[in-house]
Amino acid sequence: MTEGVDDVLNRARAFAEPFLAGESLDTGENILDHADAVVAILNTMNSGNDVQAASYLVYACPHLSRPQEVIAKTFGNEFALLAVETTKLIEVQRMSRAATSAAQLQNDPRSQTENVRKMLLAFSKDLRVIMLRLASRLQTLRYFASVKKEVPAVLAKESLQVFAPLANRLGIWEIKWELEDLSFRYLEPDTYKKIAKLLHEKRVERELNMQHLREQVQTELAAQNIRAVVQGRPKHIYSIVKKMRGKSLDFSQVFDIRAMRVIVPNVADCYEALSWVHSHYAPIVSEFDDYIAKPKTNGYQSLHTVVRDDQGRPIEIQIRTQAMHDHAEHGVAAHWAYKEAGAKGYVGVSANSDYDAKIAVLRQLLAWEREMSSEATHAGQAAEDAALFDDRIYVLTPNAAIVELPKGATPIDFAYTVHTNLGHRCRGAKADGVMIPLNTPLQNGQTVEVSTVKEGGPSRDWLNTELGYLVSHRARAKVRAWFNALITDESIAKGREAVEKILQREGKTAIKLEDLASELGFKSAEALFEIVGKDEYSLRNIEVFLRPPEPVMQPDDFVLLKKSRAVPAKSQSGVLVVGVDSLLTQLSKCCRPAPPDAISGFVTRGKGVSIHRDDCRTFQSLLAKHGERVIEVRWGVQKVGQNLVYPVEVSVAASDRQGLLRDISEVFAKEKMNVVGVQTQSVKGTAWMTFTVEVADASLLKKVMQSVKSVAGVSLVKRN
Repeated sequence: MTEGVDDVLNRARAFAEPFLAGESLDTGENILDHADAVVAILNTMNSGNDVQAASYLVYACPHLSRPQEVIAKTFGNEFALLAVETTKLIEVQRMSRAATSAAQLQNDPRSQTENVRKMLLAFSKDLRVIMLRLASRLQTLRYFASVKKEVPAVLAKESLQVFAPLANRLGIWEIKWELEDLSFRYLEPDTYKKIAKLLHEKRVERELNMQHLREQVQTELAAQNIRAVVQGRPKHIYSIVKKMRGKSLDFSQVFDIRAMRVIVPNVADCYEALSWVHSHYAPIVSEFDDYIAKPKTNGYQSLHTVVRDDQGRPIEIQIRTQAMHDHAEHGVAAHWAYKEAGAKGYVGVSANSDYDAKIAVLRQLLAWEREMSSEATHAGQAAEDAALFDDRIYVLTPNAAIVELPKGATPIDFAYTVHTNLGHRCRGAKADGVMIPLNTPLQNGQTVEVSTVKEGGPSRDWLNTELGYLVSHRARAKVRAWFNALITDESIAKGREAVEKILQREGKTAIKLEDLASELGFKSAEALFEIVGKDEYSLRNIEVFLRPPEPVMQPDDFVLLKKSRAVPAKSQSGVLVVGVDSLLTQLSKCCRPAPPDAISGFVTRGKGVSIHRDDCRTFQSLLAKHGERVIEVRWGVQKVGQNLVYPVEVSVAASDRQGLLRDISEVFAKEKMNVVGVQTQSVKGTAWMTFTVEVADASLLKKVMQSVKSVAGVSLVKRN
């Protein structure tokens, strides 16, 4: 004989009461009072006695060492599973709330919230678990309202962003609306009070007017032989605010503050009823929607219209058949929760389309919650419920952030989803604290932790599909990108070496690499190095660029050389041109001479005499080609009070590390040498630096360069 509703409830309450007496929830509410209130809410939802009894057993679980065995022995396995599964979900939600502020996976809160919604369904092997959680959360918000306590923001947000939408998708409308309004009341109290006040104003007059309007419409439709049920449709504060914000409306512009619903037997009656409404009231054309001819993506069907009454006030009217109304009231879970069921549908319910299959699944799940007589039916539906999520799994990080993965994903897929660098350095993994191979498929709900190395990259084996290391397409793309970048780095290093050798050979080391690349038509120096390293750009192009054609000497260019060689002249550069008076001189940038370097002059066209070091490669080339234009020069003696300094370049190569530039700069500062320019670039762990320093005497450089050579990591120091 089946146990009565009151009997099982009384036994469950009596079983739990010794554990719960005097105990309180984190909210401060007495646990037994909370469970009693949850039972009352579930009763309004037409829940079965098993669900209501589980309300007490859930809170007894933490006090039992082996809750499933103990409860199963006293109440049966079905009650035990329901209580234990609900307890698990409570703990997951608590952990997720605690980690919300510190979650590093989801920068967008909306994305994290959607994952939580999915997690609620994916974890719930039994739909009744979710029913229990919805009722419990509603009672928590009611408790805060009754004692006039402030609701924690994270709790209110979770209620609004997770529980209310879940109730909506399951078709539990009254729970959904109350959750929304209570959550919003605590999140935005000023806005809530403002809308509540506006709704309260003339409320009695509005309700009387709507009652008269409903009676009139129902009577008139009956006279047209249309059997219609005309209902008022309550408007909730949060839905009003959403509409105002979504459409940028003022309160007075929200048309469905006054709304009603007309339910008729068939589709033809829908359009006849619409025709009558539009003939008796002035329709607002822009607000008409025919969701019968063109259903919403979730299958919702109805006619929506807004008309004005005799006083010009807007009224929203929805017209639908009873079947459409039943479907709308049942609700539809979001499309991501399903896979195609095929023509047979689920659990014996026929389905002619993918959409019909989804509706069949949802209705069976809702029916399952109310079917208490057959435990076998419950088990079969649980299997179908799990099948809804065949394409995705949801696992947790150690700090309880939720990660969505494709079914069959491995720890490496998980690591790459969390962070690309974590994936590259992944070398081991644990699932629920147990070490597992990196190609092990993860299971729904596991807590996954990966171990890493400080430096390193992926293995090429990970791209071998037969070894099963990666399932996610995004993770595969990240591994391929790493190996492509490795090849690119090698090409850049090879190209850089080739370009720098040309610059040294041509005596053009002073040229900035970025400037050279830009002049050659590349976006950056690395772009130039890469294409050179791949042998896709001829080095001859660079040589031609570095060797512009020399102008042909004209007879007038030698006039200055024929002047009297009586008095040497000194220019502002501190260089004396022997035998030539007041001749413009400039220090060459290719070798940057400074006293006491051995120097020579080269007569240029229109730019005076260019001063080079005798060992300068550029000068040696000019001497070989145009020896007649080389003249004798020497350093002059500085006058009293005259402090001439000369810029020279020092190249440094060192192992790249933090603080390297600072350490080298301190050497120059200690030797009282002014650094006027620094160029740095790091390639494969080697830093290449060029320092431009001002010196009065180049012979002092040797000591400074020895000091730089002693800096940790420095392998090469030379003057350009």
